[in-house]
Amino acid sequence: MDDLIISKKKPSFPIKPKLHEYLSEYNRNIKIPIFYDDLLRFQGSIVVYDKEDNDTLWIRVYYNEFERQEIELSLKKVYTILHSDGNENTIPFLSVDAIDFCTFGNSKPFRIKIRNILNDNFTYFYIKTADASRVYGLELEHMLSPYNLNFLVYKDTLIEEHIAGIPGDEFIKNFLPKCDKSEKSQIAKEFVKFNERCMIRLLGDMRSYNYVIVPTHDFDHVVYKIRAIDFDQQSYEGKFNVYRPQFFKENLKMVELVSETFQKLSIDQYKIEERSILVKRLKSFHGRIDELVDCMVNDVISKTANIDLLKGKIFEYTLDAEFMECQSMGQILKKSLEFLTQNYENINPANFR
Repeated sequence: MDDLIISKKKPSFPIKPKLHEYLSEYNRNIKIPIFYDDLLRFQGSIVVYDKEDNDTLWIRVYYNEFERQEIELSLKKVYTILHSDGNENTIPFLSVDAIDFCTFGNSKPFRIKIRNILNDNFTYFYIKTADASRVYGLELEHMLSPYNLNFLVYKDTLIEEHIAGIPGDEFIKNFLPKCDKSEKSQIAKEFVKFNERCMIRLLGDMRSYNYVIVPTHDFDHVVYKIRAIDFDQQSYEGKFNVYRPQFFKENLKMVELVSETFQKLSIDQYKIEERSILVKRLKSFHGRIDELVDCMVNDVISKTANIDLLKGKIFEYTLDAEFMECQSMGQILKKSLEFLTQNYENINPANFR
């Protein structure tokens, strides 16, 4: 398993006017009453621990009384914009139970817990700095994965809905050993498909704590799905294997599960299934995907050295010389999606090993 070194501090790339126009066209760019920087004015904090008293790497922040009232009202308004039409009639029934801040990773997000005081139902959303590569990652996930995503952008602030599920690292440690043979086979299949999807759309750094396992009860069994939750490493790194979850040591148990469960023929079959579904999604979102990729082609979301390294590595895997002509990460992704579509009629797993 390769030793993958990921940039510890990926730069944040600003959202340029063309991407803002795209976001406005698809109702992602909406005025909100609070900015990321407003939440940085907290007066103090306490460490948040989990049920086993382990440090979660989140801190619960608090504000002075005057600012707290204004900030909480603004956060309730953001919730109504994100989850409905912005109608403020429900605000009196909402409570901001917690504002948590994470200093781990690149995005340094705030996690907001909103509770409905009438029935005690609660949900979370996140406030981050709006980074262009993260926005591209969210949009691509929305269109090319089985899951819709809800997020908003206003100037330099990004609002993301919470993606529910069991963190991959926690699932691998505490839940996977208890799964029966049938469940493990299903999880192995999902990991093969997840690995393929991330590779083709160039979503990097899917270590076990950057995705969740979503169990759903269906009649007499449980269906497991894998969902990415971190889109910070969309089309940035130069190492091709960064975009292939199977090469991270944190996913070793999942890789072993696939090897123990399937022969190569079955693995290839699931890869073909995922590519076929991706092509169908590409056709379904054809115009929108083209607009997004067009923004990406002309945007700067990586370093020249990373672009040169990645296109060379993908050329080695595909033997398609057109990858070597790419001058941006957007062009590499565009060519990757074109390669997928062109090979759809006679897909051969050896084409994309």
